[in-house]
Amino acid sequence: MSYAVAYVATALGFLVLDIIWLGFVAKNLYHREIGHLLLEDFNMVAAFAFYLMFIAGVVIFAVAPALQAGSWKTALLLGALFGFFTYATYDLTNLATLKGWSTTMTVVDIAWGAVLTSVSAVIGYIATRSLIGG
Repeated sequence: MSYAVAYVATALGFLVLDIIWLGFVAKNLYHREIGHLLLEDFNMVAAFAFYLMFIAGVVIFAVAPALQAGSWKTALLLGALFGFFTYATYDLTNLATLKGWSTTMTVVDIAWGAVLTSVSAVIGYIATRSLIGG
C-alpha cells in the first residue's frame, strides 16, 4: 500500500511541476535552443512510458529509502542525485551525438532534472508519511 501511495503522490508532483516547466516556464527556451529537433506533436506513448518508468525509479531509489530512514532530507538528496544522473545521461548523450543539441539546453535540463526529481521525491515522501503514517 505504501508503494502505491508513494508512486501516485510522486507522479502527481512530478507531472504538475513538469507541465508547468515545459508548458510555461521553459517553453521558449526549449523552442529557441532545440526547436529544430522537436516533433510537431510529441509522441504520447513514449512520454507515457517515460513517466511510468521514471516515477518507479524515483520511488525505488529516493522515496523508499527516505521512508526507511524516516527523513525527507534523504528524499531530497537521493531524488536530486537520481534526477541529476538520469538527466545527465540523456542530455550529455544528446550533446555528444546530435547536431544542434545545445550546451545551454544540456546544463538547464540537467539542473531541472535534479530539482524536479528531488522535489517530487519529497512530495512522495511527505504524502506517504501523512497518509500511511510512520
